[in-house]
Order: sequence, then C-alpha cells, then structure tokens
Amino acid sequence: MRIIGIIPARMASSRFPGKPLASILGVPMIGHVYFRSKMSKMLDAVYVATCDDEIAQYIRGIGGKSIATKDTHERASDRTAEAMLKIEDEIGKKMDIVVMIQGDEPMLYPDMIDLAVSPLLSDPAVVVSNLMANIDTIEQEGDPNEVKVVVDVLGNALYFSREPIPSRRKGGNGFTCLKQVCIIPFRRDFLLAFNSMEQTRLEIIESVDMLRVLENGYKVKMVNSEYETYSVDTKEDLEVVQKHMEYDSYLASYT
Repeated sequence: MRIIGIIPARMASSRFPGKPLASILGVPMIGHVYFRSKMSKMLDAVYVATCDDEIAQYIRGIGGKSIATKDTHERASDRTAEAMLKIEDEIGKKMDIVVMIQGDEPMLYPDMIDLAVSPLLSDPAVVVSNLMANIDTIEQEGDPNEVKVVVDVLGNALYFSREPIPSRRKGGNGFTCLKQVCIIPFRRDFLLAFNSMEQTRLEIIESVDMLRVLENGYKVKMVNSEYETYSVDTKEDLEVVQKHMEYDSYLASYT
C-alpha cells in the first residue's frame, strides 16, 4: 500500500503566530515533526503542506519535501487533501492511506505513526483512526487546547470535546480522562469525502473536526498510545516541551 505522511503547517496562528518555526533546542518545531515522522517504518514519504514561503524554504533547506497550498484553508484536513492531490499528480500514482500529522506535535515518536496506521491495515472497514492518550493532571483536563474523547467498548469514538468528559462533577472521579493525539490516518477516498461534507453543528460548537465524521454516521477508530507527548498551542507550552525534550533519545539522530 502507498502510505504517505503530510504535515499541514502555516505561520498564521491566533494563539501563537509563527509557531512552526519557533525554536526548540535549536531546531524549528516543524523540523522536529518532519525529522521524527521520517523515521516511521510505515511511511513511504513525508511532505510538509504550507502556504508560507518561510516554512517551505526551511523544509527544502533540510532536504525535505514541501508542497505549496492555498492560504484560504481553515482546516488542516483541507490543506492535507489539496497537498495529496498535488503529490498524486506529481508522481502519477494514487495514495492508499494519508496520515495527517499536526505540525505542533514535536515530541511525537515514530512508532506512534505506525500505531495509528495499524487499524486501517488490519480492518478494511476502518476509514479513519486517531491516537488517544491518558490525561494525567486536572490542569490538562480543564485545558481547552486539549481535545478530550470518550470511546465505546470496541475503541470507537463516542464524542470529542474541549471540555472535560466525562464530567467529574457528575461522578467522573476514578475515570481516566483521554485526550486526542493529532496523528490521523485517513483512507485516501475518505479524506476527499470528508472534505466534501459540510461542517456540522457539533463540529463547529466544539471546534473538533472528527465530530464531522461521527455526525455523518461514520466511525473513528481510536488507538491507545502510552507515549508521553505534549502539543504546542502557546508559548508556555513551548517552554514545557523544551524541558521534556532536553534528554530526548531521538534528538541526536537529527541535530
């Protein structure tokens, strides 16, 4: 199967402008994501999809592959789909699976990508999957930048929210809260179908793309990850991630 990783990235961010090129231990954040994604055994290639010349120049400067996309995309999945179609035109072949890797996950482990893809390889009925991980602190539970998820007994998502779910106030004590980790493999045709769907009511309310999948009657397969990672949404997050990465075992392979 042809499986590629696409990292959508843009400089314009309401919470943290210029975030992709923010330095973490001397390497721009998008560089960490790119180098670590390239180590995945599952991916045939990794591309950065961007509308910004600064990001494209940096990626090309480290020997990476960059795809120019429109500057009008509001959702990462739209940018990913545009890049995928351009890549297909460029190489003359269609993809089977496209892994959307968020550019604000500098701590990702290559095995996390392999883990996320595995349900699509083992079950043809799975059209999209997400990683999930435990939330360990009350602060993270209350952080709206962390997308929370609850799942059924088969590991399919029931709901996503930026609020704590289930509610501790309603008897949720003793229940481990789960967060979405934004490494999202799509089957190629489902990515295009997903982007052709209208945004849905709950998706807009919660600002979580995957609710569009659920509201249209599809399933999102969730895969548990035991890796401890932190995404970067603010400058404060960047400081936290930098401390965690000081002794990271993968750094030496690309710095």
